Amino acid sequence: MPPLTRRIIVQLIVLGVVALVGGAVMVFGYIKLPGMFGIGRYQVIVELPYTAGLYPTGNVTYRGVEVGRVKSVRLTETGVAAVLSLKSDTGIPSDLDAEVHSQSAVGEQYIALLPRGDSPPLKDGDVIRADRTSVPPDLDSVLDEMNSGLDTIPRDDLRTVVDEAYIAVGGLGPEISRLVTGTASLAVDARKNLGPLLMLIDESKPVLDAQTDSADSVQQWAGTLSALSQQLQEHDAEVQGVLQQGGPVAEETRALFDRLRPTLPIVLANLVSVAQVAVVYQPSIEQLLVLLPQAAATAQAVGVANRNTKQDYSGVFLSFNLRLNLPPPCTTGFLPAQQQRAPVLEDHPDRPAGDLYCRVPQDSPLSVRGVRNTPCVTRPGKRAPTVAMCDSDENYVPLNDGYNWKGDPNATLSGQPVPQLPPLPAVPLPAVEYDPASGAYVGPDGRVYTQSDLAEADGSNRTWQSMLLPPGTG
Repeated sequence: MPPLTRRIIVQLIVLGVVALVGGAVMVFGYIKLPGMFGIGRYQVIVELPYTAGLYPTGNVTYRGVEVGRVKSVRLTETGVAAVLSLKSDTGIPSDLDAEVHSQSAVGEQYIALLPRGDSPPLKDGDVIRADRTSVPPDLDSVLDEMNSGLDTIPRDDLRTVVDEAYIAVGGLGPEISRLVTGTASLAVDARKNLGPLLMLIDESKPVLDAQTDSADSVQQWAGTLSALSQQLQEHDAEVQGVLQQGGPVAEETRALFDRLRPTLPIVLANLVSVAQVAVVYQPSIEQLLVLLPQAAATAQAVGVANRNTKQDYSGVFLSFNLRLNLPPPCTTGFLPAQQQRAPVLEDHPDRPAGDLYCRVPQDSPLSVRGVRNTPCVTRPGKRAPTVAMCDSDENYVPLNDGYNWKGDPNATLSGQPVPQLPPLPAVPLPAVEYDPASGAYVGPDGRVYTQSDLAEADGSNRTWQSMLLPPGTG
């Protein structure tokens, strides 16, 4: 035997490594030898009424994904027990159903695990009871029942059904082919998106439960819709008139908007300010709308006695009982008597600056509807005579009780002036930069002025005698 060369030895080593790798792949990848010894797996028992064609090594799927194999199938006193060998790396909820299905028309049964909801995962030794399992019907029984059903059909009627079916689908081969192809594509796409579809099915339960819980509301809505449909049927002529006149009305509306187009934007822009005021005074507007019907009813009631009569005059039935000086007029907060003008004067001088109003306590019976009791819209619960006082933290302070008829009726206890003057704004003192070399400075009006004797350019001190002499003579 010739000696082995170095090249042959290397080739044998490479061949041995390849053989070992291939054997490992065969053992661990194809044969899955660790799984045969229970490594990385756990067992679950499924109780079935009968085998339904299930056999060992059959597939076990969870949400359409293979997660194990059927290890064995054995008889029990109540039926059949199938032992499942499941992968430990896949968490399967314990609250589930187990169903036996056929992979193809020739059999190939497998078990599909369908979860019911969130629950702890399955563990080794768990049992899926028979009430949580289902099996397909026996194929022989199905064929026998189908044969019995076909025997009950008269031959002539069956021939008629076949002939009519041929007439119905005859010549539709390409269309049926496209339908089958489209169905297959749909099934393939559904398989690719199995996870979202299963999630959609699982999450649809709350929606369906909500529909079930709202059955009464749906029934009421259906009844309302039926009544509406009946009313539309009863007023069919009016509805037809609306539909026929709808076109011309829409055209007139469009023409109206065309005519309003130049001015409508300006009007709407101006309404923005009105809308802002309306938003601020919304409670007052609501109160006005509430009182308006009663005021209108009262205004109409004054002439009810003469309505539908032959009287030549219109009577107004109201009480005009005079209550003079009850309460007396309010003079506090107005100009003193010596400054009041006589009613016979016909000139119109400017009104005094400030606010003149009845400045007695807000709960005084004098001039209860005076401006001092105006509600602050932006500050609910506050009353003030001016908007500035409403928006500020200042509170209304009266002058006196209003019953001081001796001496000056405007003698104040609060020290406030009459009339009430607004606070004077602070006037800032203007300060500008001055150039001593040229004597130029910019005034508050923006113009440049020159005043050369405000400072000496050389910085020398000036005497008081030089200040008395005209510029340039010193």
